[in-house]
Amino acid sequence: MANTFKVKTFTGGSTTANTDMTVYTCPSSTQTTVIGLSVANIVTSQITVDVKLNKGTGDDVFLVKDAPVPVGSSLVVVGGDQKLVLEATDVVKIQSNTANSADTAMSILEIT
Repeated sequence: MANTFKVKTFTGGSTTANTDMTVYTCPSSTQTTVIGLSVANIVTSQITVDVKLNKGTGDDVFLVKDAPVPVGSSLVVVGGDQKLVLEATDVVKIQSNTANSADTAMSILEIT
């Protein structure tokens, strides 16, 4: 098995409000450990964000829902002692209530 550290980013500078944005899809024949996931507010007013895990099995869940992100700050959804394991075809999505407002960085370890 090969282990590869990666960072996945999603720039929210050209996105629509209240629309899911796919940050990462776990490839087939791969397991992924999310080491860190941060969402930064890049506009001049507070935003709220949802971070979702869409499972390949159909069991879709929120990691956070309607979480406030103040001006000039970020929300750490996964980090520190907390990790998240993804299986093949799992998808991580974010959504902001404000257009063009949220940048995302996700540190992962892919195991193939």
